[in-house]
Amino acid sequence: MAKNTFGIIGGDERQIYLARSMQEDGYEVSVCCLENARNTMGLRQTGMHSLVERCNVIILPLPATRDGCYLNTPLSNLEVRLDGDFARLFLNSRVFGGMLPRLTATSDLWRGIDSRDYYSREELVTGNAYLTAEGAIGLAVQEYEGGLGGSQCLVTGYGRIGKALCGMLKGMGARVSCSARRASDLTSIRATGCRALSYSELVNSFDIIFNTVPARVLDAQILESQRTDTLIIELASAPGGIDLETAGSLGLRVLAAPSLPGRMSPKASGELIKETVYNMLNEDRKEMV
Repeated sequence: MAKNTFGIIGGDERQIYLARSMQEDGYEVSVCCLENARNTMGLRQTGMHSLVERCNVIILPLPATRDGCYLNTPLSNLEVRLDGDFARLFLNSRVFGGMLPRLTATSDLWRGIDSRDYYSREELVTGNAYLTAEGAIGLAVQEYEGGLGGSQCLVTGYGRIGKALCGMLKGMGARVSCSARRASDLTSIRATGCRALSYSELVNSFDIIFNTVPARVLDAQILESQRTDTLIIELASAPGGIDLETAGSLGLRVLAAPSLPGRMSPKASGELIKETVYNMLNEDRKEMV
């Protein structure tokens, strides 16, 4: 059985580490739309058509697109429009990508293409949540003028990232409060030793607030109860959970921190993507990595 050849198109530093790690595993790897990345020595950089002809497994970025119109290529001068011509390139390929629905909606041709969303996999989403939490804490250490030990921290939302943050912050000696809507989540929060708050109870002031909810939860009433030196870190995807207009008028500092794994732990994140793709290939009985 022929060995897989991998083609990596677009993305950020995670894709560079992904390519290198796959090469170290003995696979032939080509990359495209990464010409402005650091440390690409030893990687085969090629055009997109050549890459698709050479490689039978294509790996697109996480997310594959940010706007639904162009491929996510922050390290390239090329703008790759998502249309029928782009989709047609992959009619005979196996395509893996992150958050694929916005990409596959750009052409009906995707219905006939073997495309898989690696971000739908629990091992990647959970690992990504821990890397996001680590990155958020690293950002807080860098930007907060006090120490995390003994600080009053609020985590809004008790999903994967929220759970990881609560555990890590508590382990560092922070006094952690966490807000959630579901009664079962509030019970789980209390069981971890953190203070559980409903959103209607967020009237106390905090030293650091980590928002993980992609819907407005930090409104004017909550923000007005914060001190001007409160650090707010926005981890949620757009539109986020913070009333930015009110925060600005109050002089509160809000740090937008999207895609932290790609910025602060690209090597570990690249390894996560690699292992997830390998797992998906291994589970396909037609082909084993």
